[in-house]
Amino acid sequence: MIVQKSIKTAILAIIGTMFLWCSGNAYAVSRIKDIADFEGIRDNQLVGYGLVVGLNGTGDNIKSIDFTKESLISMLDKIGINARGGQIKAKNIAAVMVTANLPPFAKQGSRIDVMVSALGDAKNLQGGTLVATSLVGANGEVYAIAQGPIAVSSASARSAGASVVKGVPTSGRIPGGAIIENEIPFELESLKSVNIALRNPDFTTARRISDAINAMMGTPAAKATDPGTVVLNIPNNYNGKIVDLMTKVEQLQVEPDQLARVVIDESSGIVVIGKNVKINRLAIAQGNLTIRITDVPIISQPLPFSNGETITDVTSVIDINEGVDAKLTVVDTGINLQELVDGLNSLGVTPRDLISILQAIKASGSLQAEIEVI
Repeated sequence: MIVQKSIKTAILAIIGTMFLWCSGNAYAVSRIKDIADFEGIRDNQLVGYGLVVGLNGTGDNIKSIDFTKESLISMLDKIGINARGGQIKAKNIAAVMVTANLPPFAKQGSRIDVMVSALGDAKNLQGGTLVATSLVGANGEVYAIAQGPIAVSSASARSAGASVVKGVPTSGRIPGGAIIENEIPFELESLKSVNIALRNPDFTTARRISDAINAMMGTPAAKATDPGTVVLNIPNNYNGKIVDLMTKVEQLQVEPDQLARVVIDESSGIVVIGKNVKINRLAIAQGNLTIRITDVPIISQPLPFSNGETITDVTSVIDINEGVDAKLTVVDTGINLQELVDGLNSLGVTPRDLISILQAIKASGSLQAEIEVI
């Protein structure tokens, strides 16, 4: 089968570049702090309901949004103004949801950022000010109070015949807009053991983390209990010094293992292929396109009357045929999937076709990997 010279050159160039890249990153190590979390040391989500005032006629329609009207009346009642029974036509008020993350060990009086999002039919929160809003946790307790001017990173313009909106003007941010009123109690120094939770659970990675910790400490203090958890028992010489211990542990470097996986985003056509993905027994025909991958033996013999020995090696050959008379042939192969994808890309195969081809290879049993569609 004849391969076009330009196509062959492109495939070989891409494969060569991939070989150099892989050889330079054969051992990708990561710090434990980048692949795992210490249980109990995490953010807590807060949420609240409030009102934004001072809008330039872009707030909720009080006549159609009842909860905005009732919230305004309730707020005025708290400051001694009776607005019940009267007609309220203000358009500079909007009901909003306020969200924030309470970081671990946040102390009373410190500030955190908050996000503000419109609930009703407000058109724009630009120029608005959030009125004091209580932020509660999952247990219903108030942990922070948010208030302040809203920063909206968007713009909108409207005329009689057209309108332009850039970004999302119905949501904004208040940097440092909430003051922490209550702390979440967590006695770190009193812990007798610490659970290390892997962000991507894996048996091999969990075992490598426990081995690295035990090697550093010189004692079997860490044990992998499941693919997602490593239990670290605090040694006696670190009692009262858990921060020092965790600082040393989180800086340890391990090589995370990973599943052979192909991730496909059908909405954007993005295909991400893991390094351990392999294929075998492959033959593909897509329309009038046929690709065949074969292993060609190479035999090297010594010169006559020499003391050498015969050496046998194998090289992979990719044959591509775009003719209408191409035939499909099933062959054995051990080629890397990335090399196949590079060959398809060099021919201009669209991402949609590439996704269909990969799914068909998986369905045939030739793809030794998991396909995850997002």
